[in-house]
Amino acid sequence: MPPAAVVRSLRQLYDVEVVPLDRAAAELSQPDGQAVLAEGVSPEVAGRLFAPEAQRIIDSIGQGVCVYSAKSDGVSWSNPRFRSLGETVQRLTTEQCVQAIEAFNTDTDASVQTNEGDSPIGLRRTIHTPRDGAKARYFDVMITPIIEPGENVEAVVAALWDVTDLKRAELKLDAIDRAGAELVRLDAEVMRTLNAAERLRLLEVKIVRYAHDRLEFDHFTIHLLDKESNRLELVMSEGLPREVQEIDLYSSREGNGIVGYVASTGRSYLCQRTTSDERYIPGLAQAHSSLTVPLLMHDQVIGVFNVESDRSNAFSEEDRQFAEMFARYVSLAFHILDLLVVERYTTGETVSSTMEGEINEPLDELQDETQWLRDLSARDPEAADHAERIIRDIESIRRRVTDVRRGPRSILGVDKALKEPSIDPVLEGKRFLVIDDEAGIRETIGDILQRRGAIVELCATGKEGIAALEAGFGPGGDGFDMLISDIKLPDCTGYEIFTVARRQSADLYVILMTGFGYDPHHSIVRASQDGLHCVLFKPFRAQRLLDEVRKPFQTDEPTPTES
Repeated sequence: MPPAAVVRSLRQLYDVEVVPLDRAAAELSQPDGQAVLAEGVSPEVAGRLFAPEAQRIIDSIGQGVCVYSAKSDGVSWSNPRFRSLGETVQRLTTEQCVQAIEAFNTDTDASVQTNEGDSPIGLRRTIHTPRDGAKARYFDVMITPIIEPGENVEAVVAALWDVTDLKRAELKLDAIDRAGAELVRLDAEVMRTLNAAERLRLLEVKIVRYAHDRLEFDHFTIHLLDKESNRLELVMSEGLPREVQEIDLYSSREGNGIVGYVASTGRSYLCQRTTSDERYIPGLAQAHSSLTVPLLMHDQVIGVFNVESDRSNAFSEEDRQFAEMFARYVSLAFHILDLLVVERYTTGETVSSTMEGEINEPLDELQDETQWLRDLSARDPEAADHAERIIRDIESIRRRVTDVRRGPRSILGVDKALKEPSIDPVLEGKRFLVIDDEAGIRETIGDILQRRGAIVELCATGKEGIAALEAGFGPGGDGFDMLISDIKLPDCTGYEIFTVARRQSADLYVILMTGFGYDPHHSIVRASQDGLHCVLFKPFRAQRLLDEVRKPFQTDEPTPTES
């Protein structure tokens, strides 16, 4: 192998200085040398000049380096680092060397083209070991030909860099990116057929799966920020005890744990030892470290993603970066769910308003004509009754269209329900507590139930409802047979009402109501996990209400439903 060819090849990878033998000792004394190659030196001279210093320098090279010769069909020289990489890596490297020699000798561009240093261009490849139950290792390999002008390549120099950490990070980022794309791919047509609880449950299944598969996070919570109350509502909890759900947290730098701090500052937080961090509020039993990142949408905090581990120092800066990337997709997915609710509500109002405008004119004309008939038939009582009935029907049509347009602020089919005031033996004497801040909804439900013999107590706020529950199930109280509550109340959430009701009576039948599937605090999913019996999505029909409230009191065993 000609010395000049070796020098040209090595200069592709290293700074190479060629010196005569009489300067070798002086050059070896310099601290910046990493390897020495000598040609035409006797063992005695080499030992005097290079050993043990030369051996130390060669051994200190961080990369694995070898020379592969086609003539000997194998590695003719290698440094200790290359030999330490194991048989699998060495075999994969030699396979790449064989392919490279073939490419240099058959591909004109690869074997003839030169770079600015007038040296043959090398080939760069990536190899990785099979997993075999363990994590694969990745190496970048730079293969440079050793040739004389006009001759075929018979030998190459290969240098290996261990890029396992970099490659794993790259693969993980790609996996998170693909998982995120799946997370936000919420088919509009499918989502429109699902109610709020079903939508959130679908998203929860995806988040749990990808957090485990892509990030290896098995113990985490997701809180969403309620802008009005500044409260952090727990919407998802995986692998953490139920007690976590009872902790009230707010967006604040102090007094609300790490979750509150991250929500307030919008900055991620690594807690490597929970025992020495004053901000940490216990979540996972025997938790020793946590990772908390904000959920951001348009640079605004909408919630917090909190992960815990039973090991100290379980999370790295790389984990933080991965979690932040995943959190961006989670934020976008929640945002899409909210947009679907807004779209449904807006579309309903638009269609109803358009319909109301279209039928007003013919109804006005019909009412004028009916008034003329009523005046004309003043002497005919039967005809006058028909005219009055037509006018009442016209007013009923107007009222029903208005109810539909009002959407969640109305109940449909009330006229028919109120025309049937007969006592219902199934509901007679049953005690109901109805909580809704919309007076129309609250009073309408009360009228429908009272006309059928039920005893109804009405409350306009969550605090009133909680007080009624505590009094009803307290000393001397008569209790309640059923609770019907709106989810969105001005002073608390439907889940809070549900929790208080469960504490007062584990057997109390509970129905929650929400408008157009709107569930800002995701009370439905949380309550459903704890035994919620039914959900009514406004605007619902009065008959549907009657069907649901009769279920637990009928002879047959009631089947919990979610509608």
